[in-house]
Amino acid sequence: MNLSRRSFLASSTAALTGCSLLPSFKKGDWIDAHVHVWTPDVEKYPLARGYAVSDMRPPSFTPEQLFAHCRPEGVNRVVLIQMSYYQTDNRYMLDVMRAHPGVFSGVAIVDENAPDVAATMTKLVAQGVRGFRISAGREKNLSAWIGSQGMATLWKTAAELKASVCPLINPDTLPLIDKMCEWYPDTSVVIDHFARVGMAGGIKEAEVKNLLHLARHAKTHVKASAFYALGAKKPPYLDMGPLIRQVRDAFGAQRVMWASDCPFQVDPGHNYHDSIALIRDRLDFLSDQDKAWMLRGTAEKVFFS
Repeated sequence: MNLSRRSFLASSTAALTGCSLLPSFKKGDWIDAHVHVWTPDVEKYPLARGYAVSDMRPPSFTPEQLFAHCRPEGVNRVVLIQMSYYQTDNRYMLDVMRAHPGVFSGVAIVDENAPDVAATMTKLVAQGVRGFRISAGREKNLSAWIGSQGMATLWKTAAELKASVCPLINPDTLPLIDKMCEWYPDTSVVIDHFARVGMAGGIKEAEVKNLLHLARHAKTHVKASAFYALGAKKPPYLDMGPLIRQVRDAFGAQRVMWASDCPFQVDPGHNYHDSIALIRDRLDFLSDQDKAWMLRGTAEKVFFS
């Protein structure tokens, strides 16, 4: 029997990731794989050094504010991404997770250079965290950052804990992440927002090539997210279709997950509906099985299992 390249990739990846059961396409019970929450209560949850209340835009984005956007669209579970306002103080995210059992998973921020980082990661996983965000930030020497002892500990510990490393990066960092995936093949990786391909304007072929090159690593995933910030940056975001198709073809839908990146997705001129509708309703090359993986199955496997 002859298999298409896409079918081969999909079946091979499913085997590699241990997924024998395919998710069904039933509208509702979707998972948003990337949301930030924060509270105006800066007395109980102080902002990290370098951040001011005036930086919090909007002034708050609580679970209740999120639910008003996501629940009408059938999104009932959410992956929370630790907000940069709090840096490594993950308490607000953890408190939100505890207050809503079964609704939220979490991606924390830790200081990879701290001597007790492995112990800290272990404690966070015990509280429901399933991923750890890394970001180049203002690093001047990306090679030194990615090759540091602290980063090695973070990647190794994530694999031991069956948690994911979640890079928030620009396209120029993709080759370095590729190296890390080579060095730590047992570590699950989730690339945020297509690695920001297309954020600076037009989607560049060389950047897309570097992103798709990561598909050779069986445990690497991509978030189809932050449509408001990529490409033309205008709803209904149909210009993102070709990139989504290329990522789906390279990784297989079971390694791609949709996410909104709220609250930024609901800034003026954008809304939650247009983000999920791009995957759910508007791209005719996505099969019902693709949608089931991208809107629920992949995030469920990575962040809720």
